[in-house]
Amino acid sequence: MARVLVADPIAESAIKKMTDAGLEVVVRDKDADGPIVEQIKGFDCIVVRSATKVTKEVIEAGDRLRLIVRAGVGLDNVDQDAAKAKGVKVMNTPEAPTVSVAEMVFAHMFALARNIALADSSMKDERWEKKKLKGVELWQKTLGVIGFGRIGQAVAKRAKALGMNVIAYDVVDIDSICKEFGAKRATLEEILREADYITLHVPLLPQTKGMIGRKQFEMMKSTAFIINTSRGGVIDESALLDALNSGEIAGAGLDVFENEPPTDWKLVKHPKIIATPHLASTTVEAQARVGELTAEKVINELA
Repeated sequence: MARVLVADPIAESAIKKMTDAGLEVVVRDKDADGPIVEQIKGFDCIVVRSATKVTKEVIEAGDRLRLIVRAGVGLDNVDQDAAKAKGVKVMNTPEAPTVSVAEMVFAHMFALARNIALADSSMKDERWEKKKLKGVELWQKTLGVIGFGRIGQAVAKRAKALGMNVIAYDVVDIDSICKEFGAKRATLEEILREADYITLHVPLLPQTKGMIGRKQFEMMKSTAFIINTSRGGVIDESALLDALNSGEIAGAGLDVFENEPPTDWKLVKHPKIIATPHLASTTVEAQARVGELTAEKVINELA
């Protein structure tokens, strides 16, 4: 019987589905079971979310390991080179949280455009600051989408419905996709200079780490907002803080951070920031889809 170690929480229905398919499923208790490298021995598969890091040491300790499934988008917490070297298959479920992440982008955009957090805070303090909190519309504004994959396209579709102009950048050819979604293909520099709102949808790789830094913020409009629901490391947080303090940009919405939770809270507490604790894919619907797809992939490979 194949054994599956579930290292991070997934839906109970997914665990039941794998068990019903004849797999032995063990759910890790992080507080009681010790480091993952000490647990992996004897398991054919490990299922993780974003919290558990499947390092080279973990992979090498897996004497029976043949499958790693990342329940969600991205694989930056898995050492793919080490997995490949050992012949361990790596899979994820990028399609599951698409709608939830796309909707979170607009939650941040609306909150920034209409000063929702500041307005709510002032009202709770019994202050009526109507004149101080004048906002801006999204209608007819330009949205720059950096990374035009599944989530970027979902964002573009919704932006067009709001009457926004969409420009998109990706390292691959997206001409036909742009036509399908009514977007205009642009260079990264064009997006930085022209967009009123910029949203990031790229994986964290050596070439994307810190891709939005001091030079990029200098190119942006002083009225522009940037949203990041992808990976924290793609924005240089120190440069972002400086850009907000100097007025180079108007604000930012962050759902992801270089360190999670942050070790330095200055950026989160900035009045021009809307911050959420990596919630973009945390909806009832997305979690159910993640669990369902994860179980299907594990069963197809091992059962």
